[in-house]
Amino acid sequence: MTLNVCMVGYGMMGVWHSEALKRADAVLHTIVGRNPDGAREFAERHGYRKWSVSLDEALADPEIDAVILGTPSDLHEEQAIKCLEAGKHTLIEIPIAMSLGGAKRVVEAGERSGKVYGLSHPMRFRRERESLLARTRAGEEKIRHIAGRFFIKRLVNIGATGYRRSWTDNILWHHFCHFVDLGMYLFDGAPIRRVQSYLGELHPTTGIPMECIVMVETEADQSLLVHGSYHAAYRFYDKLIVTDRDTYFYDILAGTLKTSEGTMEIEGEQDNCTRVTLDFLDAIRENRPPRASGPSVLPAMQVLQKVQDDWDARHGARAIPGRPLPRH
Repeated sequence: MTLNVCMVGYGMMGVWHSEALKRADAVLHTIVGRNPDGAREFAERHGYRKWSVSLDEALADPEIDAVILGTPSDLHEEQAIKCLEAGKHTLIEIPIAMSLGGAKRVVEAGERSGKVYGLSHPMRFRRERESLLARTRAGEEKIRHIAGRFFIKRLVNIGATGYRRSWTDNILWHHFCHFVDLGMYLFDGAPIRRVQSYLGELHPTTGIPMECIVMVETEADQSLLVHGSYHAAYRFYDKLIVTDRDTYFYDILAGTLKTSEGTMEIEGEQDNCTRVTLDFLDAIRENRPPRASGPSVLPAMQVLQKVQDDWDARHGARAIPGRPLPRH
């Protein structure tokens, strides 16, 4: 079955998903972007049949079977619900929403729609982690501790593609969502005993918290620690998994996995992202939930909401996740 796909957003994830679609039996049908020149240029460069600056216009097209949302995080909830209510299969970039309540609203819309919908949670798809996942699911190996680090410099609002963004990133709801979801996914439903956190003050230039620490303990005596900063002079992006059998250190920037047996090369981030896109298309054809289904990401959203609630209680107000950075 050939699927007509609409891509919403032409940042880095728009590029990566578009490249993945070219490797599948899919039609790059419509690109939707906020800027006419940018949308037109992206359509010509990647071979989309149409371009638009209106999501509503694209959703009204009966030829479109599926939509991939690669838009700013604070738009995901509203746009996902709109796509699902329009009867389109929908893949949503991380996060599903900027609150637990928003995530539940998307899930409710998805279940009502009867369409295939899911999340782009690429950490679930790492090929080099498949054997570990199989052993833990079979009870042959137990995860004791997971640690993640994410450090970048994000004082100027320019994304990976070099475009100046119209929105501000969020260290908790975007980057930490990746790591927290991986922990909840690997812990496989173990009840949470406690969530502790630190989320920084609002930065005078960016208007958002710039540092974050999240620690989760489960009733199965497992722990997850994620820490990071948008102030770092250079990048760290890695994961450490300690089990009762071995230790697995994933250096994403170096593209390596180190265990007790030595160091091996691992797949690049874009190739791994391709797995997310292809799984979504296969899920539509097979009429099944994708690996990162809507309901399956709610445990991670519960943890993030607890961190946000604790910050709100201390400060008396919520940080504005979509607030643009000043131009300078």
